[in-house]
Amino acid sequence: MKVLVIGSGGREHALVWKLAQSPKVTQVFAAPGNPGTAEIGTNVSISVDDLEGLAKFASENGIDLTVVGPEAPLVAGIVDLFRQKGLPVFGPEKAAAQLEGSKDFAKQFMREFDIPTARSMTFDNLEDARSYVEAEGVPIVIKADGLAAGKGVTVAHDRTTAMTALDDCFENQIFGEAGSRVVIEECMVGEEASVLAICDGKTFVSLPSSQDHKPAFDNDEGPNTGGMGAYSPAPVMTPEITRIVDEKILTPAIRGMQERGTPYIGILYAGLMITDEGPKVVEFNCRMGDPETQAVLPVLESDLCELLLLASEGRLDEHPGLEVSPNPAVCVVLASGGYPGSYEKGKEIHGLESLHGAPDTTAFHAGTKEQEGKIVTAGGRVLGITGRGETVAAAIEGAYKGVSKISFEGMFFRKDIGKKALDR
Repeated sequence: MKVLVIGSGGREHALVWKLAQSPKVTQVFAAPGNPGTAEIGTNVSISVDDLEGLAKFASENGIDLTVVGPEAPLVAGIVDLFRQKGLPVFGPEKAAAQLEGSKDFAKQFMREFDIPTARSMTFDNLEDARSYVEAEGVPIVIKADGLAAGKGVTVAHDRTTAMTALDDCFENQIFGEAGSRVVIEECMVGEEASVLAICDGKTFVSLPSSQDHKPAFDNDEGPNTGGMGAYSPAPVMTPEITRIVDEKILTPAIRGMQERGTPYIGILYAGLMITDEGPKVVEFNCRMGDPETQAVLPVLESDLCELLLLASEGRLDEHPGLEVSPNPAVCVVLASGGYPGSYEKGKEIHGLESLHGAPDTTAFHAGTKEQEGKIVTAGGRVLGITGRGETVAAAIEGAYKGVSKISFEGMFFRKDIGKKALDR
């Protein structure tokens, strides 16, 4: 089989890495890919927003399955286009991808199908939004309605932070059209976890659970980011919590999308808060998480290509069951100085060669590029260093041992990834 992975980040490097391990796969392409995917497969210089160009490449090169990594092309309708052209593809169609494309849509959907989530209201003007915050008080959560690359959420513990977040959306328009509406919701208390479910429109298979670390700095301090690290599995996801998530969240979500005439085929990412009242949905995403994927896929022992192929064909019930490693994985993100704000690019990365072939440590490229024969920084989140071990402590040690071998100017990272798992 020939497989095409769309995207250029750490998630896509992990997908290429895992798919290439399948005995079914003869060749993997990444569009546009990065220096990490180039070491495994073939990079194709086509942008993720060039939907027609991607379809043309898949058609002309006999691609047997296209896997869409990032959310933007999904929300733009790339799966609809591929299906119209008879091209095999894994991912939700545009109507289903609204679960991530609009937080207001997701909230209405969850209310309709009685899926537990935070109480919320949606606003399209600053004055009403401010009045609501004044009435509700803090802490409170402000979310840009549309896609904001994981940075459109503010957990405000004081009035000033809440009002600044509203100003950023409505007046300063830092998220563009995505912030022209905001969802304001109660601040849930608990521990977060993520579940990635492979769905075929009728049923689903949940991958090993994970926990992301959104704030930029240790002890969950600082601004929200796209994610500074993750581990899998998440101990907070006990068998009982997992059963409740399957019954009260994933099953009604899949059934609800089917009833609406927009069957969900793809990855349904349930971002959860495990509260005293049970698990509640923080957000739905329509693709794999980043950096959760870099921790989840090393724990998965099943053939990922077979899973995605069966799901794309509506035959997931034929899968014999998930095989999962007993050894956990921990991914630590190395970021550019200044991220998630402004940062410089083009800093040479040293030490990558020391991780080549390491049995239990993998460097997943996220924001990198090749320049004059050197690998340099090209994004806010630059690398994800994933360690595996027989225990969480061993996996953490392996990840940070890998981190110690990498350096670039301005590099920073959290030093407490996996601590919550250890505490449990």
